[in-house]
Amino acid sequence: QVQLVESGGGLVQAGGSLRLSCAASGRTFDRYAMGWFRQAPGKEREFVAGISWNGYNTYYADSVKGRFTISRDNAKNTVYLQMNSLKSEDTAVYYCAARGLTVVLTTDYNYWGQGTQVTVSS
Repeated sequence: QVQLVESGGGLVQAGGSLRLSCAASGRTFDRYAMGWFRQAPGKEREFVAGISWNGYNTYYADSVKGRFTISRDNAKNTVYLQMNSLKSEDTAVYYCAARGLTVVLTTDYNYWGQGTQVTVSS
């Protein structure tokens, strides 16, 4: 069982940056691949970024490549999403999620956080 708590969301101007954090409970965090997803009003939840259990492999949606960076610190049971050059279309609720050892780009994850709102003003 893993419990996930996101933080770091907020209101930022276009072109600005935010860093999201996702703190995980439990002693087996390093057995899980982690993903960040987002959901805008009226839209489906979509994959943003993923990272393998050991941090060696990362994956990004085309819409965020070059702007967002996912990382993890297994000693702190935390995964991060650094978001730079934010655009109004990045406005959404952002969720972190955990699953087995491998990252998938679908919503097929076992555990989800409650989400954190990111609003980018233009």
